Formats: sequence, structure tokens, C-alpha cells
Amino acid sequence: MPQLPSFIQMYRDLVAIPSVSCLDPSWDTSNKPVIDKLATWLECLGFQIDVHELDHQAGKFNLLAHYIPEDAESGGLMLAGHTDTVPWDEGRWTQDPFKLREDNGRLYGLGTADMKGFFAFVIEALRSTDLRQLKKPLYILATADEETTMAGARELDAFGHLKPDFAVIGEPTSMTPVITHKGHMTEAVRITGKSGHSSNPAAGINAIEVMHDVITELRGIQKEFQQRYHDDAFEVPYPTLNFGAIHGGDAANRICACCELHIDMRPLPGMNITELYGLIDQRLAEVKAQYPGAVCLEHMHEPVPGYRCDKDAEIVRLASELTGNAAQPANYCTEAPFVQALGCQTIVMGPGNIAQAHQPDEFIQIDEIAPAQNQLRALIRQVCM
Repeated sequence: MPQLPSFIQMYRDLVAIPSVSCLDPSWDTSNKPVIDKLATWLECLGFQIDVHELDHQAGKFNLLAHYIPEDAESGGLMLAGHTDTVPWDEGRWTQDPFKLREDNGRLYGLGTADMKGFFAFVIEALRSTDLRQLKKPLYILATADEETTMAGARELDAFGHLKPDFAVIGEPTSMTPVITHKGHMTEAVRITGKSGHSSNPAAGINAIEVMHDVITELRGIQKEFQQRYHDDAFEVPYPTLNFGAIHGGDAANRICACCELHIDMRPLPGMNITELYGLIDQRLAEVKAQYPGAVCLEHMHEPVPGYRCDKDAEIVRLASELTGNAAQPANYCTEAPFVQALGCQTIVMGPGNIAQAHQPDEFIQIDEIAPAQNQLRALIRQVCM
């Protein structure tokens, strides 16, 4: 059986393995080497390992490590995280993103905060834990493609009847329990017009002009969101619709035949995703009637619903007591709604600061390490021993 590396060596090894998930195939890589590394380490600790290749994403893998005491087939705690990172901007990083560097009281590298490093925290916390003393099951979940489609979190049923009492998703929250966040929808609006010479506008259908009408209607949805929905838990207390990218046309003297708009929507917890799509269809009905077949709405990925955990839930109370941090909402989106769907009380809480996520020269503060390890160790013991 191989020896378990030191905490810093585990961090170094995880950062060194590229595991980018991206909708652009030129960036996208398999996470299998990370899964294999985690499997080896967790086997050293005495965990049973189950690896599942995703049905809807070939070459991407989930891992579930479990330690289940005798006569304790259900319940317990699951510590979860994703194995992928976002792409990196070489022009803005001042170092190799795949080489862990210690400097100025920080550990730098891609995935140090968001969030491959979380697995090193978990394994280090477990190094001094005698699993034979556990009275309830302990699970470690590592997923694929959180940064894009959340395909891994959508396939948790592949592990059979998985139902811990509590789940903690180790996104970087500075060990503050997050109990609610908005959902995430990314949509493409495609306009197919008819090209022609610019000297005769009536000879074609200008896709940019049709898109102008579409944007006007979507601006109306922005206002309706503010007037119709409200949740004081969030700094921005209503759903949002952002115009993120637009492309169209190829020359000033041609009638534009194609135009594409990418929008991002953030629904509140509890909002019905189907109703949101219905609202868009209703708003765009007149434009579609005026230009039959020209307007198409397509999902860039399947929607992620909003998430909320009861502020009085036992896992919230326990996490707040252990860390000294009161529960908070978050503006970003996580795998929490899919994990929560297993039937477990679910929070988002991990080391590192979300401000470092998706940033060049990503880092985690070294002085965060020991307190976070101790808090994770205490959580495991409180729930499972």
C-alpha cells in the first residue's frame, strides 16, 4: 500500500494535474487523473472506492469513497467537492498555474481555492482520525464538470441509494456556512435572417434588427423580475438577466443573416424554471410571429435551480458552532441543489475565499489551513463518532 503524502505534497500534486472543464473543446480535459489520485489516497485511509464514468459526458468521472461501519448502513456525513477548474489566462498569471508556489503567506496555483485543494484538507483531517471508531457512515464525493454543465452532480443516482444525513460542499467560503444561493441558466438566442445587398434592405431580413426587437423584449423581462420577485436574503434581491455576449454580421455592406446573443439568468430559490422559459416565450411571441422561423432559443447547458437549506437545520447549527461563523447567502451557484436532492441537510462551506475563484494567481492563505483542518476534523467526529 503506498504511503500517504504530506498535506503540501497532496496540494502540489492536485494543482499539477490539469482538469479544466470548458464548453470550448480546445480547453476541455478529462478529470480522470485527479480521480485516480484521490482514489489512491483514500484507499490508503481505508475507504472503499466507487468510480463512475458519466453517462452524458464521456471521459469525465465521479468518485464516491465510503467508510460504512457495521450496523450503520445509512445516515452519516458526506464531504463533497468538484475536481475541475476553469481555464486560465496565461497573459494574466505571473507564474505557472500548475506549479504550487508558496509566497507572502499564500499558496498559489489553479484550484488552490476553487476547489481541488479542498480534498487535501479533507484527507489531512482524516489522517489523524481512526475510522474504526466511526459509528456512522462517512462519504467523500468528487464530481466532474461543476464549472460548466454540472454533469457530475446530475448523475449521483449512479451510486445507488446514497442518503447521508448531512452534506458539506467545500467551495471556498472562508469556512462560513452558506445556506442559500440563486440558480443559473445560460441561454443562446439565435436569429437566422436572410442576407442581401445593403443597398436594398427589403431584399433580406436583417438579423441584427430582429435581435434589437428581441433585446427590447428581454429588457422588459429584466424590469419584470425586479417588480414581481423579491428575496431579502440576497444583496441583489431579485432574479437577474445579463446580456453577456453578442455576435453578428460580417460586413457593413451586407444585410446581416445571422446574429447570436448569450444571456445569463439567476433565478431565486424556489422559482419554477419551466415558468421562466414560459415568460421568455410569451415575451418573444410577437417577434416570432413577425419573423417566422427566425428566432430560436437554445440551452447552453441544462438549468441549475436555486438552493436553500433551512436556517434552523442541525447541520447549520453545528457548522456555525464549530467555526464561529453565522450562516450566509451566496451570489454564486454550486452543486448544492443536486446534492440536497439526495434527501440530506446540505450546506456549502470550505476553506479559501470565493474572491479568488476564477482569478489569475489564485491563492489560499496559509494561516487558514490549520483552523480549517481542525474544524473539518471536529465536524467528522461530531457527526460520525
